[in-house]
Amino acid sequence: MPKSPLGVEPRTLNTDVAPRHSAVEDVLGILTGTLLASFGLFLLKASAAVTGGTAGLALLLSYAAPVPFGVFFFAINVPFFALALWKKGWNFTLRTVIAVALVSAFSSLHPYALGIEHLNPVYGVLFGNLVIGVGLIVLFRHKASLGGFNILALLLQERLGWRAGYVQMVFDVTVVLAAITVVAPLNVALSAAGAIVLNLVLALNHRPGRYLGT
Repeated sequence: MPKSPLGVEPRTLNTDVAPRHSAVEDVLGILTGTLLASFGLFLLKASAAVTGGTAGLALLLSYAAPVPFGVFFFAINVPFFALALWKKGWNFTLRTVIAVALVSAFSSLHPYALGIEHLNPVYGVLFGNLVIGVGLIVLFRHKASLGGFNILALLLQERLGWRAGYVQMVFDVTVVLAAITVVAPLNVALSAAGAIVLNLVLALNHRPGRYLGT
């Protein structure tokens, strides 16, 4: 590169550094991510389907017992909050606790805001998982998650370089297969397809080094 007339090397733009998210951006991002994820879960529940991870376990339990999904979802995630605190620190853990609490709350609001008399289960399951995947990406990019297997997947991605989406897919398919004891076989098959859609969204859009914002 030629020197400037004064003999000083010209300054170049450092494209490896991106500005950090502001507090307002983090708040709006977490609200957006949790609203999207809870809406996707609402579509799954309206389709009598499940998904993977702790959300899938919470859906299964909500079908088997007269307890709201949000209650199960938050309770199941409590042990994973301790794991997040141990491995990821207070900042990530606090954001994750808030995100899980918001999804639990929003999941109780959607049925009152949206009255669905008929929902095609194929549409509900596939689109629901797609929306959940987008919501998770938003949360990941604002240093939060929905707890559970998401925390394990993120840890394995950071420590071993395994893509979070593929790791999550293994966990999710296991949970979906367990749903055969509660959900109709056709809905289990749709749920498995939906879990693949969700984790492909994560695998294709959440890669180490692709997103520079923090």
